[in-house]
Amino acid sequence: MTSEIIIRDALQGIGEGEVALHLAHILCLGGSCEIVYNGAPFTIQEKDCTIIRATQLVGEIKPSEDFRVEVIYIDPVFIEKATPNNNYGMRGSLSLAQNPVMHLTDEEYERCQRDFEEVRLRRTMVWHHFLDDLMLSTVQTLILDFFDFHARINGAWDEIQSQSAMTMRRFIGMLERGDYRNNREVSYYASELCVAPKYLSEISKSITGNSANWWINRFTVLDISRQLRDRSLSFVDISEMFNFSSPAYFSRYVQRYLGSSPSDYRG
Repeated sequence: MTSEIIIRDALQGIGEGEVALHLAHILCLGGSCEIVYNGAPFTIQEKDCTIIRATQLVGEIKPSEDFRVEVIYIDPVFIEKATPNNNYGMRGSLSLAQNPVMHLTDEEYERCQRDFEEVRLRRTMVWHHFLDDLMLSTVQTLILDFFDFHARINGAWDEIQSQSAMTMRRFIGMLERGDYRNNREVSYYASELCVAPKYLSEISKSITGNSANWWINRFTVLDISRQLRDRSLSFVDISEMFNFSSPAYFSRYVQRYLGSSPSDYRG
């Protein structure tokens, strides 16, 4: 349980180490923080809650001196178990990929604080005979409240067809676990999902507004940009990490999607 749910009081280290694949649930207690996510800038302020499913899409983080935050990192497998069996999770997670920040009312902020405190408290009850079920229930309450906040902010929505929602959720899940490092063809994901490539592209476009290929390249490019900032890694190391056929092909890919060569990007 200690590795499935990790609680921290800072954003530094998000998407790295033991929380590299964990979903981040963030509650700002004071101050503000500028953050780049999915290539776009956002500001997190007091009484904002933020959900970041794909922490590898996080770029620069600039907290104010008085920034105070609580972050609950939850393993994606555990989240899958705790997420209620409805389609709102698909709608919400894809919407949050575009804008992960939600500003809460006073009542919602207090409710969210209680949810965070319950997770923190229940997590310490290692003597509880039904700890796993207890934590699933506690995290599900947190998730349902996040759904409620999101629904209030974004209004009514048309329910996504169940089969399409499930396929899209599985596709995004494959990208979140890093499959793009070895596979960047839509046909691979379609085969794994037992659907036609055209169908996967169509539902991706209809549900998210972006093609399946866009999502694959989005995850890949932002991950590569993060690795390029790590000067301990050579370009050959990064090329091999992402299973490019050659360093030259890797360089062309970076040039195409980042607009400069690897050496110019690194500066």
